Amino acid sequence: MSDLVRQLVEKDRIIDTINQLFIATDNRDWAAVRGCLADQVLLDMTSLAGGRATKMAGEQVAAVWEEGLRSIESVHHQAGNYRVEVQDEEATAFCYGMASHFRRNRTGRNSRVFVGSYDLHLVRIEDRWLIDSFRFNLKFLEGNADLDRND
Repeated sequence: MSDLVRQLVEKDRIIDTINQLFIATDNRDWAAVRGCLADQVLLDMTSLAGGRATKMAGEQVAAVWEEGLRSIESVHHQAGNYRVEVQDEEATAFCYGMASHFRRNRTGRNSRVFVGSYDLHLVRIEDRWLIDSFRFNLKFLEGNADLDRND
């Protein structure tokens, strides 16, 4: 396989890993979420909640997301405008993303949408691309910011 074709194939595999992470999250398939993550992940959601980026086990990232989304009835991620750079066994990826959350509640304000971008770093381990750094960059939040706390 030529280097150009190999590069294109690897970029497609990287984008597939990222899409699988979002789809698995939407489907609450936490084992599949874990399967997209490296053993250790630098998780940076500071644009949403402040604080600091934290290195944690991939299993722990999946558990944190499972807990955080437990009260939400439906989740939908949409991603695009991918930019991927591959360097041997590592890759960086950027994409735009939206995450829609829905939960019926007494306020009638049943949804919220996070709009922003993602910066990811992936490593190739045993011929699989795994995410070892995940940063969400919030541009804006539309809707009920307290959706998970409204009853």
